[in-house]
Amino acid sequence: MIRLAPQRPNQVYNPEVSAILAAAVLLMQDPAVSALPFTPPQPRRYACHFVARAPAMNGNLDAPSWRVAPWSEEFLDIEGPGHKPQPWLKTRVKMLWDRKFLYIGAKLEEPKLWATLTQRDSVIFRDNDFEVFLDPDGDNQQYVELEMNALNTVWDLLLPKAYRDGGPAVNEFDIAGLKTAVKLDGKLNDPDHPAKGWSATIAIPWSSIKMLSLRPVPPRDGDRWRINFSRVEWDLEVLDGKYEKIPNRPEHNWVWSPQWAINMHRPETWGFLEFQKTPRPVAPDPYWKERCVLMDLYYKERVYREAHGSYVKPADLGIAFKGYFVKHDTFWLASLKAKDGAVLTVREDSRLTINR
Repeated sequence: MIRLAPQRPNQVYNPEVSAILAAAVLLMQDPAVSALPFTPPQPRRYACHFVARAPAMNGNLDAPSWRVAPWSEEFLDIEGPGHKPQPWLKTRVKMLWDRKFLYIGAKLEEPKLWATLTQRDSVIFRDNDFEVFLDPDGDNQQYVELEMNALNTVWDLLLPKAYRDGGPAVNEFDIAGLKTAVKLDGKLNDPDHPAKGWSATIAIPWSSIKMLSLRPVPPRDGDRWRINFSRVEWDLEVLDGKYEKIPNRPEHNWVWSPQWAINMHRPETWGFLEFQKTPRPVAPDPYWKERCVLMDLYYKERVYREAHGSYVKPADLGIAFKGYFVKHDTFWLASLKAKDGAVLTVREDSRLTINR
């Protein structure tokens, strides 16, 4: 997976992390990576129910207070349902909300309970982990990433922009008032006793992410945000009575809503989270076709600029774009009108907005 692991200024220099960063930056500058095809089906959707009382925040998702929340679909491989192999361990999430918090619960099957990192803001995906990606106004920018392991060690960071658009990750960002807990179903780091898995509960205060959205926070009934979840799973072996990563094997990346590429930082492909005070089915996104057209144009313009140093009109890219387009050598903007009159706009840094 394309991963960038920023370090705090007071952290000790780590040449291994620096090498990972350099490789990731080079990878994202490759036009072949930027030109990933963008023709995915609708992302997954979740109906998040409002509750008058907070659910249990002790990692126990079998508690009665969590029963009102429906389980999500099982996670798939990050590249989609057609990728082989698919996950062999079940992962599901559920969510609730009230006037103060967004509540997230995750349950992960895991016969090999293993975690090593104990310091806040460590690079948690070096362990098996669970991750949350949240974009309140769904504009592909100003989003939060949260990672945690079975030791309940947390890494939270802010992305002003996706890495492809220059980032950078703000590792110093902390979700103020964040609450997390883990419940283990088995013994941690004990190969002699196979486990069943672990579960996590997370409470994200609205007050800590209010500044990231142009939309109302807390949300209103019917509001939709973009969200996705990831699970990193490493192949392990037992050496000298301890779990160790098998050398030279990449991690497995399993997600709720497919990314169609090995890259979680494509927020346009995240799922839809609908906040509801009265439970009801969640309809498909009415603007998905327009989103796809605009993001396809974004990727093609990006590739052209990487090769030629400037932007061009859609017709010069072989695109019959039926909308508004304006460009300069260093920026561009494109808009489409949906059937209901809403206007969707994307620009060179992938910021996508909808004016209804």
